[in-house]
Parts: sequence; C-alpha cells; structure tokens
Amino acid sequence: MDKSYCAYLCSGCGIGDALDMEALAGVVSGEMSMECKTHECLCGAAGRALIEADIAAGTNTVVVGACSPRVMTGEFNFGKDKITVRANLREQVVWSEAKPAEGEEPHAEAVAFLQETAEDYMRMACTRAQKTELADPFHLEIITKTVMVMGGGIAGLTAAKEAAAAGYEVLLVEKEAQLGGKALGWRKSFPSKAPWTDLEENPADALVAAVTADDKITVKLATEVARIGGAPGAFRVSFKDVGTQTEWDAPAKVAVDEQDAIDKGEMENPNEGLQVYTAVDENATLVGSVVLATGWTPADVSQYEHLGYGKLTNVVTNAEFEKIAKEGKVPANVAFVQSPGGKDSDDDFPYCNSVTSMVALKQAQYVCQDNVDGKAYILYQHMRTPGQMELFYKNAQLNDGIFMTKASVVGVDEEGAGLRVNIEETLLGEDVSIDVDMVVLAAGMEPVTLHDSSINLAYRQGPAFSDLDLFDGYADSHFICFPYETRRTGVYTCGGVRKAETMEETIDDATGAALKAIQCIESSDRGVSVHPRSGDATYPEFFMQRCTQCKRCTEECPFGALDDDEKGTPLPNPTRCRRCGICMGACPERIIGFKDYNIDMIGSMIKSIEVPEDDDDRLRIMVFVCENDAYPALDMSGMRRHGISHMVRFIPVRCLGSVNMAWVRDALSAGMDGIMLLGCAYGDDYQCHFVKGSEIAQKRMENIGDTLSSLGLESERCVSEQIAITDFDKVPKLINDFVEEIVEMGPNPFKGF
Repeated sequence: MDKSYCAYLCSGCGIGDALDMEALAGVVSGEMSMECKTHECLCGAAGRALIEADIAAGTNTVVVGACSPRVMTGEFNFGKDKITVRANLREQVVWSEAKPAEGEEPHAEAVAFLQETAEDYMRMACTRAQKTELADPFHLEIITKTVMVMGGGIAGLTAAKEAAAAGYEVLLVEKEAQLGGKALGWRKSFPSKAPWTDLEENPADALVAAVTADDKITVKLATEVARIGGAPGAFRVSFKDVGTQTEWDAPAKVAVDEQDAIDKGEMENPNEGLQVYTAVDENATLVGSVVLATGWTPADVSQYEHLGYGKLTNVVTNAEFEKIAKEGKVPANVAFVQSPGGKDSDDDFPYCNSVTSMVALKQAQYVCQDNVDGKAYILYQHMRTPGQMELFYKNAQLNDGIFMTKASVVGVDEEGAGLRVNIEETLLGEDVSIDVDMVVLAAGMEPVTLHDSSINLAYRQGPAFSDLDLFDGYADSHFICFPYETRRTGVYTCGGVRKAETMEETIDDATGAALKAIQCIESSDRGVSVHPRSGDATYPEFFMQRCTQCKRCTEECPFGALDDDEKGTPLPNPTRCRRCGICMGACPERIIGFKDYNIDMIGSMIKSIEVPEDDDDRLRIMVFVCENDAYPALDMSGMRRHGISHMVRFIPVRCLGSVNMAWVRDALSAGMDGIMLLGCAYGDDYQCHFVKGSEIAQKRMENIGDTLSSLGLESERCVSEQIAITDFDKVPKLINDFVEEIVEMGPNPFKGF
C-alpha cells in the first residue's frame, strides 16, 4: 500500500483550551513530516466532512488526535481500505491533568508539561501510522458451516434445535442409545411462568421429537467423539462406536500433517500421558464449530459416613430419588438433607447450589402429592432460590406437609424398618430426631470431567482443557466476560458442563452457545477473529527463516493455536487464534508480528518519545497498558480528573502477555527511567481476557529484573501491576506512587548513551 498521510487535531472538549494547538501541529508537520489540520469538532459532521474530503483527494492513512479510541469508533471509521490511528489527547492527556482548585489558573510549568505529553502522543501515533499495514484476512481454502453438538440432553437438544432454526446443518452426537439425557428420568420440571408455584410437565420428550423431526439435524447415537483435529471452520472429527469399545493407543508425538494422520488412522502427540484413539474413520467428518453439552453427574457423597450413603438401603441421592418419584414409589416420610452437617460445619455438599435447593422443594411436593399424610423434612444450612423462584419457595412454605428448618445433621441410623435422622442447631435451638422412611442427600451437579480424553482434541496442549482445577472442573475461558467460550476457540460449552443450571436456564444457555458457535463459523469465513477482539482481520505472521524452535510460542499460547512439527517449528492455526499476541511477546527472536501490531512498531513508538537528559523534574516512565481493563480504567480516571503524573507515557497493548522484553530494553536504552506493565488481575480470580497474559508478563518482568540488577540498575525500575476495569479511583495512586519511587531512585544512569 502506498500511503498518503494526513493528521487531524481536535480542539474540542477542552483540548484547545489546554494545549498550544499551533505548536502541536508544528511537531506533526515538522518532526513527523505529515500534513496536519486542526478542527474544533472532528467527530461532528463538519469535522468528518473535512477528513472525507481529503480521503476523496487521495489520503488513505489518517492520524486523529482527539478523544480516546474507545469512543466515537463509528465517527472515525473510514473503511477497511483506510488506516486510522488515534492519539488519546483528551482522556489521557488533558483530562488526566489534575484539575486546578476553583479560581486558580494552571501553573505555567504544568502547562508546559502537558504540552510535552501531547506532543509525545502525537509522535507515537504518527509513528504507529507509518508502521501499520492494512490487514490481509486469513481465509481457509475450504470451510464447512456444520455445527457439531456433543451431548443429547436438554442442553444439546436445544443447541441443535436453535442452530438448525438459524439455518445451519447440525451433527448431534450422543453416547447413549437414546436422546434425552438425564431429563428422561425427571418426573416434573420447575415452574417457568407466573405464578411460579406449580410444577410443570417434563418437556424432554417433546424436545426429542422436535429434534428428530428436523431434517437439518443428523443424529449419531451410541457414538463418542474419538478425535477432533483441525481448526474452527474446518474441524476434522472422527468417531467410535460405543458398542465396540475399541481400545485406545499408547501416546506418541504430533504428526506433521493431520490429514495424513487421518488417512493412516493414527495421530501422534508429544504430551506425556496423552491418550489418542487410533481407529479413526478415514473419511473424517468436517464441522465448523463444536457445542459441548456433555452434562453433569451427581457429586460423590459417600465420603460422609455419618449419613450412611452406600451402607443404609434407603439413603439415596436426589438424582436417584427423582427416578423413584417418576416410577411412583415415593415413601410417605422423607428427610431431604441439604448439607453434610457434622459438628461445627455449615458447608454444603460438593457442587451444591441453588438448583439443589429447588430440587428439594420440588421433590418434597412429590411426597405430599403421593401420600395423603405425607411429610417432607427439608434440613438445610443454606436455602437458595434466586429470582422468581422465591415465589416457588414461599409456596412450599405454605404446604402443611413440608417442614423446613436450618439444621446440622449429625447422624443417620437404622430405626426399626425405617431411618432416624439426628439433627442439632435447628431454628428452634433444640436437638431433634426424626423418624423417616427415606433420606435424600442433595448431591451437587459436578460437570462431566474434561481432564480426560472425552473431547480428545488433537492439539499440542493435549486432548482436553488445561487448568480446570481453578474452576472446579468447569470449562472456562473468561466466565464473566465471555460465557460459553472455552480455551479452545470454536468449542463452546452449555448446560451442566458449564455451570449448574435449571432446565429453563439450560435452554437459554444452549441457545447462547449455539449462537456463539454460529458466530465462530461466520467469523472464520470472513477471516476475522471471533473473540475477544471480534472482527480483527489481522493474525500473527511468522518469519520462519529465523525460528530457533525454542517452542516458547507454542508453550505459552493459552488457546492451543499453535502446533509444531517434528523439529519443533511452530505450525500456526490462524482460526484458532484469539489475536492476543502472547506468542509475539514470548519470541526471543522477534519473528512474530501482526500487520498493525508488532515488535518494530512498538519499539519505534518508544524511541519516538522525547526523553529529556538533564532535568529531574522531567523523568520519563513508560507504561504498557492492557487494552481490556487498564486502558478503560485510565480513561475513566481521566474523566474524573483524578490527576496522573506528567512524567508518564502510556502505550496500549493487546495483552500484557504480548509485551516482548525487547520493548523494555528499548525503553531503558532510550533513556526511560522506569517501566510499568499495567493489566488485568491473574491467579485464582483472574480477570485476564486472555487467561494467562498478565501472569506470563509478571514472570517475564521478574526475569528482566534479575538482568537489570546484573547491569547495576535497580530491579525496582521495572514492575508489573494488576487492576480491574473498575479501579479507576485506584489507578492514579498506583501510577503516581511508582513515579515517586523512580524520582527517589533518580534518573536512569544509561540516559544519554
């Protein structure tokens, strides 16, 4: 692309009042050699017309110095064939200056510092524009628009039905010999409409009938997925017949050509302990995306010996009781134990939740419906009935046959032909014994484990999902911001494998997962990323001639986007990629980059910043800012005029994991006095949109700190901090405190070299 540049400065929103616009334009036209124009409202009709007139005359690369790139995105979008780079002069320059007290004029020195900051941001924006190239989307040679749904329960049936209703072909795979899943054994369902008091008919049979009658849905029963290779838009799937129970092969290593592996009936993988099914259908089925609806299983309650499960005949789980109820064998006196009890414990059973509370309320009604003098005792530590289900709970309270009390169950023993339940700490403050015919334990809904080969991905990272222990076994990418998504792009979860849900919630959940699966297919077809950088047409490109096969990029990618050949050379799968750039940050040879985000670009932006050499009041601190949480937090801080030191310069990055340590070295070499990485929280309660990015960056910064110490530089000059998007009140102090520490250390001793 032959570029024709023009820069535009907006003087609105107080920018023109705080800055010398003529001097700022002089920096752009002089130092950066770009034509520069100023307008009082670039986002308005007249301002946009100014830019569009220049574009019509040949300008194709636009630099806008105005408000944050997070706002006015439509107003400054001039088409996919144009490059637009924005400098944040409003939120992170003018508005980040502490507001003077009422009646006071800004200090002359503060005005000068503000001007310097704005000039640096324009230098960086112009440099970015010069280094940016138009995106060239990656397109698969062949793409299939079939959605594969794994699991034929309520979640899987709903996902299949909704995807078919949207016009897509669906392949539904169920390991049992019939559709319906656990729902086939349910007697009744929770209320789903006003007055939220009456149990409803089980919709499982009707849903099965609707799916089997849909000509867009192909059903495979008594079948398991043996292997999933390929990538979104072109997954290659092979199956095994459950009835044959074909053996699994011993682990080996990844084959160079997956399609060749299919033809040979074998697939190799370097991960120790990996099980890969080898009796592969030579004509592997192509699918575009996968909905994982493999469900849940009742959690183990046998560990609570004082409750007698596994030893006493009539101590059952709630799932077992539901089957008994459907067969019409409900006893007249039943105790529903919601918590394991014991001395000094108010814990619930594993995976216990609001659903198990509502199941107890539903099943207590069975006791009263089937027996004239039926009595149901619900013994709980926590009763959870969210939303409209509170009305369901209150209706149960009005039932004379249902007794509810907060209580700790200390033992269940045989008593004659029945059982005696001994409880303490009731709401009445008394210890009580209840004689019943049956005890029902509220076993929670444990997701079908994904640690084993149940999905059997043919990925370098192994057949299942990684790090599920952090989330109690639930498949997760970012539970809050990106529901349904897993750490394998194109694979989406719903129902009990994602979280414990009622049937109504499961139906909503499955619909959402089906829509995400469709979005994945369509995005892959357009050559853009699915999430979280939805619509990004760039993808990582590799200069393989310099690759040393160090494997850092393949090992650090949280999403399995990279395989490798027998030599360890990366094998990219662009449609698996989330465009985070973690591979770019990992590469010591700097051979990975994007058209609009690469090592050279950010390094050049750093070097474009003017670094004073002889003024302790004008030190420079470089802050690499995660675009997902930290950058918007800074914007919101600026809107509130909290005030951030004039010594700081921000560069937004896709993820802290994309920060290559070469940038830190470049910044220090350029005379920067301190380096901060500011991004999402990591750990057990991580908020990182790319899962591991912040954690990886922290480890890299620790390593470079050791290097600085060996060079005689304080390791404290380089830090990594985590904030949430809501920490706009905290971030100024975090940054300003770091600035004070740098000022106390003094200037970078390598400044000027």
